[in-house]
Amino acid sequence: MKLSGCYIVQETTKKIIQIRKRLVTARDHQKKYADKRRKPLEFKVEDRVLLKVSSWKGVARFDKKGKLAPWYMGPFEIVERVGPIAYRLRLPQELSCVHDVFHVSNLKECLAESDMQVSLDEIKVDGKLYFVEEPVKILDRQVKKLKRSWIPIVKVRLDFRRGAKFTWELKDQFKAKYPHFFATSSSVAIAS
Repeated sequence: MKLSGCYIVQETTKKIIQIRKRLVTARDHQKKYADKRRKPLEFKVEDRVLLKVSSWKGVARFDKKGKLAPWYMGPFEIVERVGPIAYRLRLPQELSCVHDVFHVSNLKECLAESDMQVSLDEIKVDGKLYFVEEPVKILDRQVKKLKRSWIPIVKVRLDFRRGAKFTWELKDQFKAKYPHFFATSSSVAIAS
């Protein structure tokens, strides 16, 4: 059999058509299985949504790192729909460094009632977006021995957003950060 130019072009065209049909069939087959697990997310203006934090990679770190970090924060109100799959959120002033438009995959419907939520005004965040925990009082003082040195430490009660938290802190560092806790104890020691 002699191969001519026209014959090669026809055979190649037939093969390309056959490959395209098989690709469409395979794509439709995979789409059918993917659509079973996928649900379309669509929100209305003024809906309340939670914002996924894990995808920010260092933009916002809240309290804990790694496995214990929160997955979502909020809720936030949707201000407007920007395109078919993006939404603009009303973010608090503390998050002004974060862009306010998010893809729908980073949002989750908030099912909680608004009266059961902690207001963001009560939460204090520092410049690195860490929660600020205010110490309430010093509960205990100890001196720990470490080989040849003695290290004074204090047990402190902190006001935390989920209740009280107790921690041991180095006395020198704590005194430098919160000197007003030691002002009354030093004046009592001088008087006696």
